[in-house]
Amino acid sequence: MKPDIHPKYRNVVFRDVSADFNFITRSTAQSKDVITWEDGKEYPLVKVDISAASHPFFTGKQKFVDTAGRVEKFQKKFAGNYFGKK
Repeated sequence: MKPDIHPKYRNVVFRDVSADFNFITRSTAQSKDVITWEDGKEYPLVKVDISAASHPFFTGKQKFVDTAGRVEKFQKKFAGNYFGKK
């Protein structure tokens, strides 16, 4: 590999701002913010809008919103042909 062309790969703290949840992982994400982690060391802080802590699929709060009968339209269109059934 060529030297000095790759971004720095280091520990980074990600904060889910909607769930007030922090987790540390390795990343090349750049940030000007820093945070002191539980081990007393400072790490770059990257704020994210959604993570597994706040995503409806992972929290079990997923809602199916039927807009203008789209579910019924899909069911009529593919009735009997869904998953290879004929």
